[in-house]
Amino acid sequence: MPRRRTSSLDKVLGRIESLDSSSLTVLAQRLARERSLLEAVFNLLREGVLIIDPEGFILYANESGARMTGLREKDIGELTLWKLVPGLHDSLEFELEDLQTQIPSVSREVSISYPEDITVRLYIVPFQEEEDQTTESTLPPEEEEKQWKRFAVILSDVTKEKESTAKALESERIQSLFHLAAGVAHELGNPLNSLTIHLQLTERKIRKALPPAEAEKILDSLNICRGEVKRLDGIIQNFLGAIRLDSPDFQKLHLLDLVEDVLKVLGEELRDRDIEVEVEWKRQLPDISADRNQIKQVLFNLLKNAMEAMPRGGFLRISFRRHDDGISMLIADTGDGIARDDLGKVFQPYFTTKKQGNGLGLMIVHRIMRAHQGHIGIESREGTGTVISLFFPTHSRSPRLLPESPNPKK
Repeated sequence: MPRRRTSSLDKVLGRIESLDSSSLTVLAQRLARERSLLEAVFNLLREGVLIIDPEGFILYANESGARMTGLREKDIGELTLWKLVPGLHDSLEFELEDLQTQIPSVSREVSISYPEDITVRLYIVPFQEEEDQTTESTLPPEEEEKQWKRFAVILSDVTKEKESTAKALESERIQSLFHLAAGVAHELGNPLNSLTIHLQLTERKIRKALPPAEAEKILDSLNICRGEVKRLDGIIQNFLGAIRLDSPDFQKLHLLDLVEDVLKVLGEELRDRDIEVEVEWKRQLPDISADRNQIKQVLFNLLKNAMEAMPRGGFLRISFRRHDDGISMLIADTGDGIARDDLGKVFQPYFTTKKQGNGLGLMIVHRIMRAHQGHIGIESREGTGTVISLFFPTHSRSPRLLPESPNPKK
């Protein structure tokens, strides 16, 4: 069954040998218009479309395909797809040979780093051009078949889709861990409460059964047990408070005041560690809308991390920048830094490079910033230091006015 109706142009092409020169000119103009129409349609597509030959040389590219791969007009027919997408040919070498015989198409997800760092879903589908029956070929059959074989390459930018999927999976994984951890912490709380009750009963029985001098020796050990039970209960309560993050209680706050409050609390420890602190801002900072306690928790966690990264002393610089839609805050230290391989893991639950760390601090900071419609970034170089960037949206955004027209209409 034909895929489209036979047009008048097809009928004309069917008797092209009988056309005179003026008719051929008209035909050429019609063909040019048809080609322009198809070019316009292909350039409207969001997907990239490339045509390659069996060696991978690019014979055609629409605008999206050229943009995704960095292909220039002069590169058409000169560059191969394998040059623009390194590593693709090795993974497709055998499947390309099977196309048209065993499998209808092949698909890959590849990363392209130039001109943009994107992830592309790539489909390669073979097709056979119609041979010219009016000219007798002098090529061997296998070379003739190769000459007319082409591959259509369809490129779809799936970068945002991949990021969205990764975030959704990470969120589900974190929620699962939270539910598991909360359940374990709750179950640990029950026996701890039971231990507290039975320690109290044991103390009463000892006081009744033994003389005071003998009882005090045993009660000293009992008090140690009671203190450890209380400490464990405190750890569990703090842990539950961290993972069950309440909705922010938004109020108008001045960020610089919060920083000063936290530095006052940490001041003695900063001096003991021989850490010099500098706070810098150039313009009057607007208020932000935030939860005071949660933002304080963010600052405590980040400043404590910076201090622990400088066990031999160092320099801590806190700076602010004002933007049209918010405030950015940078916390820079001269500590040990973070290894490049670990940078992508620092916000994951239970990941830590500290011997005594629990791997929850930066994850909690990330959750708080996200709940405040802000974001956090991190840059670090091992042996040099770390810079944490925080962005807080301002409480109210001032409108940006267009410049007045030099010739207003009256």
